[in-house]
Amino acid sequence: MKSAKFWALALVCIMLVGCGISLVPSKDEWYGKHYYIMQGYEWKIYKSLSAAGQLEFQKLFWEARSPESKKEFDQRVEFCMQTFKRENSKQPFNVDRAHIYLLNGRPDQIEYSQNDAWANKIGSGVANFMSVNDRTNEDVSANTAEVWTYRYDKFLIQYVFVFQSPSTWKMNQAVFSGNRYVGAFELQNKEDFFGPVNEDEYKAKLEELKKIK
Repeated sequence: MKSAKFWALALVCIMLVGCGISLVPSKDEWYGKHYYIMQGYEWKIYKSLSAAGQLEFQKLFWEARSPESKKEFDQRVEFCMQTFKRENSKQPFNVDRAHIYLLNGRPDQIEYSQNDAWANKIGSGVANFMSVNDRTNEDVSANTAEVWTYRYDKFLIQYVFVFQSPSTWKMNQAVFSGNRYVGAFELQNKEDFFGPVNEDEYKAKLEELKKIK
């Protein structure tokens, strides 16, 4: 049986579903995949470059980062490509759930609100994220909401995704006191894990790219 807190949260998010984050407005697939782990100054520089300059930027981007972060990111992209393709077959990485997964990785816990027919197939209550990787036979009419929970220090960060027919999931921030730390949590993932090893040296190289026509 779902908790009263979960149902209240799901109801709030269903009412606010129009406020979900938008897709990355770009036909540039590389930019779309990397947008959510890029630093603010990288967005500005990348968009100011010529096509040739952007290609060089893409090379520098991972050269400036640790091999561990590149390996982890590639694994996350592959997961999104396989898991969310029913929602966006052309760009599975460019949907709300994928955006959060690319930046934050696998949730520590996911709670589902689904009808009994589908829930019986995957297990009711709180499910392990990796146990539902294969959504090939997903009954899309059965879904209503997913709550992803991450641990951050002594707090819990939660994201709520609400299903919209025929196959879209929209994200709304969960209204929990711990979520006042969501900005710090995401910034830590973006800067500490996906940030460049030597930022000053990296920025200098990026500035040089502006000369490429």
